[in-house]
Amino acid sequence: MDKYVVAVSGGVDSVVLLDMLALKKLPTTYHLLTTTYQLIVAHFDHGIRDDSADDAIFVEKLAKKYGLQYVTKREELGPNASEEKSRDRRYEFLRSVAKKYNAKLVTAHHSDDVIESIAINLTRGTGWRGLAVLDSDVVRPLIGTTKLEILKYANEHKLIWCEDSTNSSYMYLRNRIRSQIISLDDDTKRQLLGLWINQKYLKLLIDSEVARLIGDKMIYERYFFTHLDTQTAIELLRFIVDARLTRPQLVKLLHAIKTFLPNKTFLAGDGVKLNFTSRNFTIELIK
Repeated sequence: MDKYVVAVSGGVDSVVLLDMLALKKLPTTYHLLTTTYQLIVAHFDHGIRDDSADDAIFVEKLAKKYGLQYVTKREELGPNASEEKSRDRRYEFLRSVAKKYNAKLVTAHHSDDVIESIAINLTRGTGWRGLAVLDSDVVRPLIGTTKLEILKYANEHKLIWCEDSTNSSYMYLRNRIRSQIISLDDDTKRQLLGLWINQKYLKLLIDSEVARLIGDKMIYERYFFTHLDTQTAIELLRFIVDARLTRPQLVKLLHAIKTFLPNKTFLAGDGVKLNFTSRNFTIELIK
């Protein structure tokens, strides 16, 4: 039997997701989940809000309501924790639970989340990969569902959820973006989702071609990289370093390949080390 770790914050999105999964009422547009499965409810208490412990208690009661196993963890990140840090710590916990139970991770991301994430990445000056967001091994049954549809389901089924007070705080970029996206009409949202799906497909093709070009090499020719255009070289290097480096770091790495003398080493950051000869270079990924 397949196992799924359901990330439940206590907000309306995850409460609706859990109800749909427990009662097998997933949207008809989603067919990836098997019909027989075991659910494990996972909740991460980041300790950012004074009342966050109440959410953990609420989710625990929710899990008991459906007769499901409940796993939780609390950390004291504090009120000034960044959105990125909160997300990273949460996913670290969720993935650890999924690994422990040999299960797949399921989250309540919906179509509005996709658009928000794209807008955030564009605001931050992301590269093309920032447009292929939410592309991982995480299962997202509600990805084709809008926020309004989620709220409609919650109200029709008389579900109760927690309202996170930080959702109204403009301290977080996502909240500022969300306040602007809410005014988009459905047709615009559908077009953006269509572009997102196409971008994910292009990403798959590019990653496949990069893997073919690099293969299982351990030694790389400096001459080859110095004669590539910058964008292509960066994509290849990103693959070689297992996506550990940011784009600015990859640009510096490419410059080192072109200019460093033989028998020199270059520390690119995040445990990435280059060793040079006159013609070649090797890369060490240090844990």
